[in-house]
Amino acid sequence: MDIRSLQLFLHLAESLSFSRTAEQKHLSLSAVSRTVQRMEAELGRQLFERDRRQVRLTEAGLRFQAYARQTVDEWQRMTGELRLDLDALRGEVSVYCSVTASYSVLSPILETFRSDQPGIDIMLHTGDQADAVNRVHQGQEDVAVAARPDRLPSKLDFLTLMHSPLVFIGPAFDCAVRTQLNTPYSWQDIPFIIAERGLSKQRVEAWFRERGSKPRIYAQVTGHEAIASMVALGLGVGAVPKLVLDNFTYRDRLQVLPLEAPLGPFPVGLCALRQRLDNPLVAAFWRAARRSYPGAK
Repeated sequence: MDIRSLQLFLHLAESLSFSRTAEQKHLSLSAVSRTVQRMEAELGRQLFERDRRQVRLTEAGLRFQAYARQTVDEWQRMTGELRLDLDALRGEVSVYCSVTASYSVLSPILETFRSDQPGIDIMLHTGDQADAVNRVHQGQEDVAVAARPDRLPSKLDFLTLMHSPLVFIGPAFDCAVRTQLNTPYSWQDIPFIIAERGLSKQRVEAWFRERGSKPRIYAQVTGHEAIASMVALGLGVGAVPKLVLDNFTYRDRLQVLPLEAPLGPFPVGLCALRQRLDNPLVAAFWRAARRSYPGAK
């Protein structure tokens, strides 16, 4: 059982889609199936349950996933150390971030990193920023761009790159919601679009609790970009980091709402498992971030 097979297994264990893993690993669907079948034959246990609707890890698959992560991490750390003498690191670093963060936060880091380490590939995964810290904590990613939680897990290191205020936004064009905002109103009367989970949801709920009020929830959505999009459609108001607002495509359709008491800003930066910073490849990425953001700490 080789490292490539373990890496393919880890990708499939995350995607739970044979076709998606085949596409992203540039393999045929049959090649992915054969690799899994060969691994299951060597282990004598079924790793995945498959039917027409879904793919799931078995109990044995979950146990093997932990082993595979540790083995691949150790392999990358060892190969990175062995190549230090050659002054040319090779391998890959997995990075997770939201779509907005990929070009607003990550872009200068990647520019520096590609220049410093042309032999290291970046495997970029995008999604809801609310999942970022958890994905790193579970070992699914080497590094993530994330908002620092109020309580950072003890196994993680966090490098703060910037702070982004959390702002309430509303539609800036003629619509029913804007009409409500232009007249005396109570927050219970305004449709509010809130994140399903994450730091912004916690901050918004705390803000309302402090005022003895509750928002009128119109919708709960995944990701700040989705909140901004729904507000831009005139469906309600919401709260997003100003970083998201500044990079939103239809920024002219949105306005920042005045608040008697502002919400706390988001510390935005990189997080990684402390043990993975011993990996020369991940450490090189961390150094590139410090160079790209001189005020990082």
